[in-house]
Amino acid sequence: MPLTPNLNAYLYFETVARRGTLTRAAEELSVSPSAVSQQVKLLEQRLGVKLFRRDGRLLSLTLEGEQLFQTSNTALRMLRDADRHLGKTRDTHRLNLRVTPSFGVRWLGPRLADFVARHPGWELRVDAAPDPTDFEREVMDLDIRYGTGDWHGLHARAVVHDHVLPLCSPAYLESLDALDDPAEMLDQARLIDSARAICQWDFWLMHNGIETRGNTKSILMDRSSMALQLALDGAGIVLESLALALPEVTEGRLVPVLPEIPVLMFPSYWAICPARFLNRRPVKLFLGWLDTAVSEHTAQIETVLDQHGLTIEAFDLDHGQLAAR
Repeated sequence: MPLTPNLNAYLYFETVARRGTLTRAAEELSVSPSAVSQQVKLLEQRLGVKLFRRDGRLLSLTLEGEQLFQTSNTALRMLRDADRHLGKTRDTHRLNLRVTPSFGVRWLGPRLADFVARHPGWELRVDAAPDPTDFEREVMDLDIRYGTGDWHGLHARAVVHDHVLPLCSPAYLESLDALDDPAEMLDQARLIDSARAICQWDFWLMHNGIETRGNTKSILMDRSSMALQLALDGAGIVLESLALALPEVTEGRLVPVLPEIPVLMFPSYWAICPARFLNRRPVKLFLGWLDTAVSEHTAQIETVLDQHGLTIEAFDLDHGQLAAR
């Protein structure tokens, strides 16, 4: 049966070997020289070898002692480094956050400087990834996901609502014939969809009773950010949310198409985590800041809606499907 190492004995041995005498080692360890001597003797007995040659008060390492010193010195240095690192980690405030990529780039990214300014003592790690966090295996405090709010076993809180409407560049809108019939107007256009969007052109057209002649989905992009860029470049009309397109609409680089049709509003971005994480300081801190940021965002959306004379039709999510209230 292997013997359990006496770590204290290795510490005393390493200190004697490094300092050269029992007295100096005892001073560093804040113990008596006899206590140091006793631990070294016990280690020699346990290993069955002599570790030191004694010349009066001076000690020199034997071959076996030299080999043990190299190993123990490295091991103890690693333990000291780990202790310092963990102590620093305990004193450091850190938030580990994962976000849906388009939301991270277009909504959260431009606002994070405010979080950092308000909480300068916090370290921030943000991971933009399409897949949700596996909280049992990954070191993450919170995840902001786009979806219907149904994440099994996780607490999900709606934080940002989508306000979905058709948008295009002013130049592209001018290139279309102004017609009273929405179907005829959209038949002229190239329609841009986001593959991951909850509300796509098919649903929007059907809900609003608009029957086009087959021009229902000309371009399908994997990311909302890519779909928005196409619309900015004058490639067509994108069905997108003000959650992501607000800066461009505010600046007039994108304009509403068919403003007489209500904007569809529903919860779409969710803060998710295990329920037990809700009491974590990083989670509470970030969600508190997020509430403030969302309130400011909502006020900006209301301003844009008023400027363009837009109305809202509110929806709920029922088993993952949009359902009018």
